[in-house]
Amino acid sequence: MSEPGAVPDGPVRPVAAALARYAGLAGAVLLTVAGWLGGALPDTPAVTSLADAWRAPHGPAVLGCWLVGTVLLVGAWWSLRWGAPSVRWAYLTAGLWVLPLLAAPPLGSRDVYSYACQGWSWTHGADPYRVGVVAAGCPWADSVSPIWRDTPAPYGPFFVLLAGLAVLLGGGLVGAIVLLRVVAVAGVLLAAFCLPGLARAVGVPARRAVWLALACPLVGVHLVAGAHNDAVGLGLLLSGLLVLVRRPGRPRALVAAGVLLGLAVAVKAVAVVVLPFAALAAVSGRHTWRALLRDGGRLAGGDLAALVVISLATGLGLGWVRGVARSGDSEQWTSPPTAVGLVADYAGALVGREPDAVPVVRAVALAVLAVLLVVLWWRAWTALRRLGDVGQPAVRQRAALGGAGLALAATVLLAPVFHPWYATWPLALLAVATVAVARTVWFVAPCAVASVLTLPDGTNLARFTKAPGAILMTALVVAVVVVAALRARRAR
Repeated sequence: MSEPGAVPDGPVRPVAAALARYAGLAGAVLLTVAGWLGGALPDTPAVTSLADAWRAPHGPAVLGCWLVGTVLLVGAWWSLRWGAPSVRWAYLTAGLWVLPLLAAPPLGSRDVYSYACQGWSWTHGADPYRVGVVAAGCPWADSVSPIWRDTPAPYGPFFVLLAGLAVLLGGGLVGAIVLLRVVAVAGVLLAAFCLPGLARAVGVPARRAVWLALACPLVGVHLVAGAHNDAVGLGLLLSGLLVLVRRPGRPRALVAAGVLLGLAVAVKAVAVVVLPFAALAAVSGRHTWRALLRDGGRLAGGDLAALVVISLATGLGLGWVRGVARSGDSEQWTSPPTAVGLVADYAGALVGREPDAVPVVRAVALAVLAVLLVVLWWRAWTALRRLGDVGQPAVRQRAALGGAGLALAATVLLAPVFHPWYATWPLALLAVATVAVARTVWFVAPCAVASVLTLPDGTNLARFTKAPGAILMTALVVAVVVVAALRARRAR
């Protein structure tokens, strides 16, 4: 039986499913080959133009394997966006796609070398929140992307602890990279374990949620092959939410969920926007202010306990907040506020002015984000209040998790910087909270586009398309604002 708003949500044809499975596998193999020929290896020189990428050793082969492999992987995922044949089939296929990528060198980014150096800095007595990896004396600093060599770490103390352990146990750069990938794979496995339970709790077909969130090319290429810390952060976030939706209102469960969510924040700060919505999911029965303070307070206690303990245990405190502020040092059109600011600067240059609009637009976007987060939370809260005691548990949890997914999407879109792997955060929550399959396209399509933004060596294609990309992104922003205004006007 189809869901409301569904398009083709019926059984998937075996031939189509098999074609998607093996096309994606071929794509993953080609990306692995591209990685070994020209991935983010420690001694790979930086690419300054597409011409350099073509002239590099094995350049045509690297670009060819990357292009064909990415198209195959994205196309296979997109072809089953309405849902895989079964949960088991989705797991097996996503795992099959990941297997060759496990054998690849770091792909799509050089951030894993930053992680290793930050872990080295901490284990050698330097504060990664005060000095960059070069100043700390990391012996692998030349492998780090030049823009991040002199900036402090923007990650939470729990991830710095994990990176430090990887360095200590790895015995060198290669060993540290391998262990950091193991940590990333563990995060993906934790997320994979939680997805069906979260989907069923809100009444969404698990086969669709697992496919969208787990088989997305961003997961295999960036979270697994790129070993991004988003993997462990997302795994902790989903596990905390799973505890909440299964045992709302239970004091011990609330504290345990709070600890897991606090650890997610202690990996990456973006997880903090989910906490107010998690408090809504923590309430059992009628949503009243008293119930929210009681159950949300227990959840917050677990959050704070995790942050305090990990901060004291590592001796790092909350200095990572300073590093988060420096994450906006790069200016790329993939961030909508940055794109609008760049277009304003281009327009000013045409009339002989230098408005330096990027910082201003970014500040405005953050103010808009703050207001939007409050609006999203209030909308979820009022919806839950209206349900009273008659609403089904799935409808209640859908309001909370759907609000959290929208909050993450807003945070990613309005942040000063956007990197492709950031999209995995809202993707996972929206995949488990969106009932009408036709409404998944608005967040699935951007993830498909984001999958083609980086070359195997970590070069971001946005660097080579700054002006046209900024103009197109600004036009898209204007179109979205106009459409939203027209819809709001009709709704009056």
